[in-house]
Amino acid sequence: MGRITKRRDLSQVNGLGSLHLFLESVGCLALDGFLRFFRQYDDNHAIDWNTARRTAGRMSSACTSIFLLSLLLLLVSASARNNHVINFRSFDLFPESAAWDPSAQHFVVGSVRRPSLHSVSDAGLVDALISDPDLPANVSILGVAVDSPRRRVLAVITTGRRSPPFDALAAYDLRSPRVHRIFLSPLAVNSTTVPHRPIVNGIALDHAGNAFVTASLGNFIWKVDVEGTASVFSESPIFQFQPNEVSPNESYSWCGLNGIAYASSGYLLVVQTNTGKIFKVDGVDGRARLVGVGKSLWGAEGIAIRGDGSAVVVSQREAWLLKSNDAWAEAAVYDQVGLDEERFPTGVVVRERNEAYVLYGRANEGMMGRAGVEEFTLEELEWEREKQGEYVWAFVFVGFGLCYFTYWRFQMGQLVRNMNKKTA
Repeated sequence: MGRITKRRDLSQVNGLGSLHLFLESVGCLALDGFLRFFRQYDDNHAIDWNTARRTAGRMSSACTSIFLLSLLLLLVSASARNNHVINFRSFDLFPESAAWDPSAQHFVVGSVRRPSLHSVSDAGLVDALISDPDLPANVSILGVAVDSPRRRVLAVITTGRRSPPFDALAAYDLRSPRVHRIFLSPLAVNSTTVPHRPIVNGIALDHAGNAFVTASLGNFIWKVDVEGTASVFSESPIFQFQPNEVSPNESYSWCGLNGIAYASSGYLLVVQTNTGKIFKVDGVDGRARLVGVGKSLWGAEGIAIRGDGSAVVVSQREAWLLKSNDAWAEAAVYDQVGLDEERFPTGVVVRERNEAYVLYGRANEGMMGRAGVEEFTLEELEWEREKQGEYVWAFVFVGFGLCYFTYWRFQMGQLVRNMNKKTA
């Protein structure tokens, strides 16, 4: 597949770029004007002051126009940026989660209806990436993660509540022209603390390539190393004893640990769907503790960590932006946005920097056996409080530009007055 060129349009020109454009334009025009000025010499090196004065006047008028145009561009760009929406089509795909591949510059999604992985470009083009005929035909691919340094993609595979039971983690090599499977690790349970069959769900990767997979019924976490060896990583009692206050009629009332994300500082953040709680789990020994948020994030399904260290959590009804200033001992809901429940959002993925996308994959319809659905969406999340911050910076840049422009006009005025004295 060809490399996807990252999108760029006028609506994405930020305030700093507009100010840079203004200063660069003024600087170039001023340089050109002064070059013209010093070329106005006669053979005796006498300056033609009338010509120089006209040149300075034209410079002043042109720079005024450029300045006003730059201010307009700056204010428009701060308010006119639209969130990025990717509508993609694939017959009965029903993706439950998505990952971002920074090397190939595309998203990777699975399917709850078939054992396959697909790439999705910024333009919404869908290509088959992996189809594994050796897997049971009735499995779903839930969690997906891209191990970019090792050029691997990992997929959490399960039959869910269907029979016969099958739960595993598969890793596929992306380096060769024909993608092939590296390992398939069954996720079996020998623990006495899990009396029933767990259902695998979310996945996160650490810097060493180890995978951490959540069990939604058993409320524990597996660890699968780069060779495919699986072991139970964390069975913290704190996962088991959170109050489940949701109605049994809610579709997520059975679902415990779900979305999981790895932070660069060496710990995991995990959401528990039926309690709305978030846990911080040590990435070495598996010790877990509850993150104090101040409210329950009911129905939380997916979690992703942005480049600035904040976390985005999505449920079927809304998304939350969480921030912490004490390494996630506590966190606060910085902002939240409503989601389209009808399209059944389940996953969230972060691409470059702080761009977070929610996946509308209609996975519930796929699990219920509905057929004939072919349109799905990845939509960039917009946060009103952060947009307000962009407006503040825009006006800061405008103020700086006004000061610069006023000083420049003063200097030009002095120059013209001196010229008038010379020609008097």
